[in-house]
Amino acid sequence: MKSNCFLYFILFCGLLLFSPISQAQELTTAEAEAFALEQGNNLLAAFAEKDLATKYQKLDNLFINYIDLDYISKFVVGKYWRDMSMEQQKKYQSLFKRYAMSLYKGFPLQFDNRISFTIIGSRLDGKAVIVGANINYKNPEGEINTYLVEFRIHKTDGHIMLTDIKVAESSLILSYRSRFYQMIKESDEDMEWFLEDFELTTKSTEQHYVLPEQK
Repeated sequence: MKSNCFLYFILFCGLLLFSPISQAQELTTAEAEAFALEQGNNLLAAFAEKDLATKYQKLDNLFINYIDLDYISKFVVGKYWRDMSMEQQKKYQSLFKRYAMSLYKGFPLQFDNRISFTIIGSRLDGKAVIVGANINYKNPEGEINTYLVEFRIHKTDGHIMLTDIKVAESSLILSYRSRFYQMIKESDEDMEWFLEDFELTTKSTEQHYVLPEQK
């Protein structure tokens, strides 16, 4: 269970750099590997912060600057997106952003320098580059578990960004789509009822993970 939780956490970290493709441009393997190394180090630096408020601020900045929440919010509701009115879509996307920004704070964010990674190579995939990395996690008992992670990286509109992540065939986005489909079905596929339930869930998540000084 702990191992699976950590795998999903790695996938979530990938989402901090996730963005859909608008117009793919040529990208070299050297550029892609340098990007993966830089952003990986930025993520580890955020984890190393002792002050929780500072840690959240740095992770929030990564989240805001490198994730397209509008795209992901549409993806996780899939076919049900078209069942919403424009007003409902706007309300849903606003709720989803609040939900996503609070949800990651539920992951274990204290690693005490027990995570490291190594870029092990890359290959071209059309105009994209697949970058492989070994992520090493040293558990409290001193055992080291290594996970092979592959990042699919594009250059779009002059910006290099991550567009997909693969860990042991697991996809966090697909997992969340399954969860949201279940939530919608529990609301009898009535989107207004779903939004009411989702708003309650979002408020509960925000309150649960708020910092003590913010309460």
